[in-house]
Amino acid sequence: MKNTNKILSGILAASIMFGTTSCGDDFLKENANHTTTDALLETGAGALAMAAGLYGNLRWHFGYEWAYAITLYGCDEFSMGSDETSLGWMDYNTAEMNPAGSSRRNHPSPADLWNELYFGIATCNLLLQKAPLIASEQDRNSALGEAYFLRGYNYYRLFCQYERCPLQLEPIDVSAGVPRNFKLSSGEDVLNQVIDDLQKAYDLLRTDDWRGAGTWTKYTAAHFLAKALLYRQSERCTWKSNYPAKTDLDRAIRLCDEVIDARGLEKDYNNLYSNWTGVDCNIEKSKEILMSALHNDASTTVGRYGNRTYNYFSSQYNTYSGGYVPRGQYIGDMEFQRCRPTEYTYAVFDNVNDSRMWKTFKTVYGICNNVATPDYVKAENTPTFGDQGVLFLLNKKDDTRFRKDEFGRAAIKHTFVNPETGKWVPNVAPVYAEGQYVMNTYGTSAANRSNMFCGINKTADGSRTGEKGDAHRDVTMARVGETYLVKAECQVRNGDDAGALATINLLRERAEWKAGEDREYYVDGTIAFKSNSTASGNCAKGNKDANGAKLTNQQAFEYSFIQKNSYVLSTGVERPVESESWNASSLQISSWNNLPAEDQAVLNGMGLSVNTLEGKVNFILNERTRELLGEWNRWDELSRTKTLYKRAKLFNPETLYIQEHHNLRPIPQSFLDGLTNDNGEPLTDQEKKDMQNPGY
Repeated sequence: MKNTNKILSGILAASIMFGTTSCGDDFLKENANHTTTDALLETGAGALAMAAGLYGNLRWHFGYEWAYAITLYGCDEFSMGSDETSLGWMDYNTAEMNPAGSSRRNHPSPADLWNELYFGIATCNLLLQKAPLIASEQDRNSALGEAYFLRGYNYYRLFCQYERCPLQLEPIDVSAGVPRNFKLSSGEDVLNQVIDDLQKAYDLLRTDDWRGAGTWTKYTAAHFLAKALLYRQSERCTWKSNYPAKTDLDRAIRLCDEVIDARGLEKDYNNLYSNWTGVDCNIEKSKEILMSALHNDASTTVGRYGNRTYNYFSSQYNTYSGGYVPRGQYIGDMEFQRCRPTEYTYAVFDNVNDSRMWKTFKTVYGICNNVATPDYVKAENTPTFGDQGVLFLLNKKDDTRFRKDEFGRAAIKHTFVNPETGKWVPNVAPVYAEGQYVMNTYGTSAANRSNMFCGINKTADGSRTGEKGDAHRDVTMARVGETYLVKAECQVRNGDDAGALATINLLRERAEWKAGEDREYYVDGTIAFKSNSTASGNCAKGNKDANGAKLTNQQAFEYSFIQKNSYVLSTGVERPVESESWNASSLQISSWNNLPAEDQAVLNGMGLSVNTLEGKVNFILNERTRELLGEWNRWDELSRTKTLYKRAKLFNPETLYIQEHHNLRPIPQSFLDGLTNDNGEPLTDQEKKDMQNPGY
């Protein structure tokens, strides 16, 4: 590849990503063997292939530790287990965030996002220059729309994280040397550019999935354009009075309605994540999904960044379980214990009536290795293969049924016998016991580094052929469920409280248990192991049966994957008798003055009234947790509403050093160090300081 446009030395890194070298879905496979040169870009076909390559820029977001560090750490929803790989992003220790100051080898840098987003922007700029070569008007408009969309999205992310950044809107000619005198545009100008790009994308993109599942459409652009318009009327934009609020919010609401009417919601929340049965399965084609980072199992398209997200949300069962549940590809997750839910996250769900809780959290792992049961366990209570090896109870604070000392992990004596099975459970923990939050007290470390917790299942992947291999499933980045919440917040800010509540109730209706639905049924992407090519091989961890014979992966899968959750034991709700079935539940909210107890507790803790805009916005943030937990945008949303500091301090004790200025990330030092002034001289320390975001 020759004469590609680059800005060197970590300033605005640029790289052309062509054809299928980075993307993974079917519509990107067919050109995997292309050799791309500048000559190809002089043809319409080449420019169209280049547009397909834009999708690969999204893969970076989910390749390594920055996936969760940039988006989920340091907020209200997740703390961490005993692994401190991305500690600086959690506790806001600025010295740790600087790679040069961190002793943690894989600690993400504040420059990672900055550099990668500019890779995509540079490619978009070149495509916008070359797209007129596409003869077909429809294909030309589609390619232009894709370029405007990705550039708008990437600048949106830069704005969310850093606010100020250089606006580079043309390809850079480096024949005269590498430019180094970039200026930071104001946050207002950056966001306005986002809105302009997304508007152009909306005008140009088609409404159909013309490339196949995963295509960016008019509705993808509409969703993000609505988010950008809402952002311009949110708390962090101190210049928002320059733009009529009603104009922005009315426009955003119309865009949301267009998306909702055209794409709609899945009927069952399980069809968003849990019913993932393998590569390119039906749920990846859901109309609710507006944008994904595309992946598959083709070695020709894996590129540099695979999907590593299955590592981040599970507790460290392989370590604390006492050998009862070794890890392997037969379990859909890896126990890297990066994201441990906070007490707020468990407590904000209605654990009886909200199916999202039970379709999001994985409460049971089955025993898949022979371990001698402790002597204090009675023979009739001794568990065996396929019984519960790890069990979590998602109960409420006022639950008086349990004592703290009857729970624990395998290495610590505890007496819990599941009354439903009559079997001792080697590893078991509730959220609450004796009126106290105790989920974080049964791990191998202090409470702030507990490695035993109930994690979420949205990234589980049983198609992996090695326990540490890349996942093969797409990563959802935007969907219609969020569109409802964007619309509701716009309505609240527009003074339409009744309309906002009606919008939220429509979303909550999907989360209600349906009549006859089995509330104890559980499934997640582990189910994809049913067709795994490594099923007949022996477990890598040497799992053995009672006679010492090695278990195959297939046997371990059958024992470990229990498709029954802990709903009844967690809630105390009686199971229907055999002649009856479960009733439907209701999550409908009758008025703003009659919010669910979970939400009222949060608002009370924050000292807020629901009769204020701040109170209503924080209620919507609670609903975002229930609907979108772990979906890669929490930090951006809390920063946007300037609730980051308050919610993190109240609900996440690990955000030790957070201050108000942390609503923005630091401008990457590597960028500042590479800059020159207009005379070509390096910036002075004071000039760099003047360019840096406040507080850094």
